[in-house]
Amino acid sequence: MLSNHFQNGMDTARLVWSRLPHSEEGELDGVGLLSAVNNRNGVESLDYEVIENYAYREEQAQRGKLYVGYNVAVKWFFALLIGIGTGLAAVFINISVENFAGWKFALTFNIIQKSYLAGCLIYILINLALVFSSVYIITQFAPAAAGSGIPEIKGYLNGIDIPGILLFRTLIGKGGSTKYHLSSRWLQGFKSDRDRRDLVTCGCAAGVAAAFRAPVGGVLFALEEVTSWWRSQLMWRVFFTSAIVAVVVRAAMGWCKSGNCGHFGSGGFIIWDISDGQEDYSFKELLPMAVIGVIGGLLGALFNQLTIYVTRWRRNYLHKKGNRVKVYEACLISVITSVISFGLPLLRKCSPCPDSDPDSEIECPRVPGMYGNYVNFYCSKDKEYNDLATIFFNTQDDAIRNLFSARTIHEFSAQSLLTFLVMFYALAVVTFGTAVPAGQFVPGIMIGSTYGRLVGIFTVNHYKKLNIEEGTYALLGAASFLGGSMRMTVSLCVIMVEITNNLKLLPLIMLVLLISKAVGDAFNEGLYEEQARLRGIPLLESRPKYKMRKMTARDACGNQKVLSLPRVVKVADVVSILRSNKHNGFPVIDHTRNGETLVIGLMLRSHLLVLLQSKIDFQHSPLPCDPRGGSRAIRHNFSEFAKPVSSKGISINDIHLSSNDLEMYIDLAPFSNPSPYVVPEDMSLTKVYNLFRQLGLRHIFVIPRASHVIGVITRKDLLIEEESGDSAILELQSTSVRAQQHEKRMLVGNADVERPLLSGLLIQDHTPS
Repeated sequence: MLSNHFQNGMDTARLVWSRLPHSEEGELDGVGLLSAVNNRNGVESLDYEVIENYAYREEQAQRGKLYVGYNVAVKWFFALLIGIGTGLAAVFINISVENFAGWKFALTFNIIQKSYLAGCLIYILINLALVFSSVYIITQFAPAAAGSGIPEIKGYLNGIDIPGILLFRTLIGKGGSTKYHLSSRWLQGFKSDRDRRDLVTCGCAAGVAAAFRAPVGGVLFALEEVTSWWRSQLMWRVFFTSAIVAVVVRAAMGWCKSGNCGHFGSGGFIIWDISDGQEDYSFKELLPMAVIGVIGGLLGALFNQLTIYVTRWRRNYLHKKGNRVKVYEACLISVITSVISFGLPLLRKCSPCPDSDPDSEIECPRVPGMYGNYVNFYCSKDKEYNDLATIFFNTQDDAIRNLFSARTIHEFSAQSLLTFLVMFYALAVVTFGTAVPAGQFVPGIMIGSTYGRLVGIFTVNHYKKLNIEEGTYALLGAASFLGGSMRMTVSLCVIMVEITNNLKLLPLIMLVLLISKAVGDAFNEGLYEEQARLRGIPLLESRPKYKMRKMTARDACGNQKVLSLPRVVKVADVVSILRSNKHNGFPVIDHTRNGETLVIGLMLRSHLLVLLQSKIDFQHSPLPCDPRGGSRAIRHNFSEFAKPVSSKGISINDIHLSSNDLEMYIDLAPFSNPSPYVVPEDMSLTKVYNLFRQLGLRHIFVIPRASHVIGVITRKDLLIEEESGDSAILELQSTSVRAQQHEKRMLVGNADVERPLLSGLLIQDHTPS
């Protein structure tokens, strides 16, 4: 029963496991085991399924309604903490970004007045210092914090246990809000993967809500983009968390507008109010808007493909040379970006400021270091501005706000927008994947708004009599590029409406999103799916592969034998099995008096390690015990089997057993899951795939076709009502087959009642081929 496994020698956290071993003994014919993750991917699955062993049932039986209420209250309290923490983190990050940017631009513009080269050097050094500090933290302290984090979170909520993403140092490296180590006694009930999954979902929605001030968009983003399942109970908590974030952020913005936050003012936070923009649109404008959707799909798909090539090259040739190369790479890109930002605006001539609108708060030129349009960059006159510098010498949030701004017709020239688009697009492709905690959401909006405004310029020039705002087309361009790259629809549509505060543009946003996504899907998959695949995260997509239609569950199992455990197993055999393979689930079998084989449950590797470490369940007799008997009660709390947040549980190498311990036995029946999910061997693989993904499973037993049926459950049997005198309820119960089945069960002996769930399914007169 030995099978070899080996490590890749580069990263101890990523193991390359062998496939299911060929077993010569202790095997169960006809029972296969489907896992959520193929062992070749080097990552483990999460245990979202409730393990209903005797320890769990005893613990549930002792819990009353008061404990259930307490459990619910603590979950809502956690949702409140996540909302407050995420909102405060967003406020801190935005204030820091705005102040650093304000100081940098103010200092740079002051020095430019004396010496252009000195200003350029200071600008380069400031950017280099910020980038170096960021990449140093990532490479030396929190590698899991690199990138946007969305592919990792999507993989986690898809059921993949990705090491390091929930560590405290990852929180520090990202500057965001995830999870902490929770070890208090009153929190023991919240240490399962299922409860962590709910908290991560709340945190994911809260992060989007905080970044874009879009609480509803955050909820829909968690639903559409990152989760593979959904529950109505979780919907309320996620919505509550996003609402708390919105309240915290709005309160902070109100406090900062009074001048308490330095350079932070109306330019802070990602919200671009264009409610005073274009009020209506003509049917003639639908054609250029559709063109924006096509452009977004093409450029988005091209961006995804280019990032795949660059990421593969970076991983195969560059990052293999160590962390020092990652630091050099990020710093070099920073210097190149700074030089381009300073050099390209010099190629453009300054333009005279337009006539000021008395109702507009926009000044021309703007005050250096503050929010606004019309940047005076090395212009010879005071009332001039450089349109290309207006995009470069701003934070990306402020630059997007300038591109979205209404009543600024002809602020940007087509030549400047095209120059910036080519440069920024190329830099975005090269920068994406470096060892810095940065995503692609805001840069994607930047790219899309640039070509959107460019299309708007041509539209304005062509339809001279229409009341068209170039900022409206910039918004549609941003939506189209995100749709073409990330392939989001519903959540992205709501986010764009929330951050622009313009509900009138909702039909247009929907139009460009549908077009851009359709065009992008014709070439490749979404950005996050592609990046997850490159990072070795084996996602289960929403739809099974086409070739699965011709396959069955038996075909997925292959011809290899299943490694199973007897009900009462010798400790030495358990140690040998755990040392010889890396399987995480083992069928537990028993035999009837007639010698027939029965499957009594599923035993997890982590539970076996807990039993070996505690040693309190060792017994001298190889005979099974009755776990419900008073002489042998369960001596474990269910929380003892929980996995720590750090994803590093007990290892078999950490357990030390004496020679006497190895000669003892363990009865696995009280600790195995007696009701695992099972499918018949001839079920189509597409149906198994959908069941696996929708329920968030880790293992499925594949069994022979059942010989007989013991009952049928319909909707009526699941409509269990409380006892009352309601005649309608009594009539419903009388028509249900539940009453007839109850009478039959009363005639069955205790021995038949205690038979495992799989007993009737596994008693066969034949073995599968």
